[in-house]
Amino acid sequence: MAIGIRSFFLALLCTAISCSLAAQQNSQQKSEQSVIEPGVERRDINEANIDTENFEFGLLVGVISVEDFSSSMVVGARAAYHVNENFFVEATYGQAEAGETSFEVLSGGAPFLTEAERDYRYYNLSLGYNLNGETFYTDRWVFNSATYFTLGAGSTEFGGDERFTLTIGAGYRLLLTDYFALHVNLKDHLFNSELIGEEKTTHNIEYGLGATFFF
Repeated sequence: MAIGIRSFFLALLCTAISCSLAAQQNSQQKSEQSVIEPGVERRDINEANIDTENFEFGLLVGVISVEDFSSSMVVGARAAYHVNENFFVEATYGQAEAGETSFEVLSGGAPFLTEAERDYRYYNLSLGYNLNGETFYTDRWVFNSATYFTLGAGSTEFGGDERFTLTIGAGYRLLLTDYFALHVNLKDHLFNSELIGEEKTTHNIEYGLGATFFF
């Protein structure tokens, strides 16, 4: 009789354990089925990275408005060394031929300057600071870009004289590949001049486009 009772309780215990294991397995299967898989599609973005080299060289072309004289085309060259991601040192050279003053145009009298004295040349050395960013053109194309500011000093040859010049500038750089970039520049060349009356500080605004290579 005792053996029968033990057999009955043992069978009952085995049945309870089996039911518990089956319940846990069903619960786990339901939990796995209820997990929501994210359906996010990843986009392939082609991004031009700046080259590992720190030197940059290129050409520029634009228009310079010489104060008291008409605007003229300016061409030049630009070289830069990037100290780090934000700071760079820039050297620029440009030349143009100044036009006539409004008085010369209206009066038709003798010119203030000879042809040789109308040659306008400048060179300067500047410290620049980059505000780096990105420019998106499509969903798949993104370019590294930067808005930068420069402050420098140099010299300007104009009117048969050479003048110390302070240069303040701003620009935008778009990196098309890892070594080629396009620039849009705005600069103000400030120097003292007495060509038209008393000596004064002149503002000579330059608008330019440039193309540079990193190497």
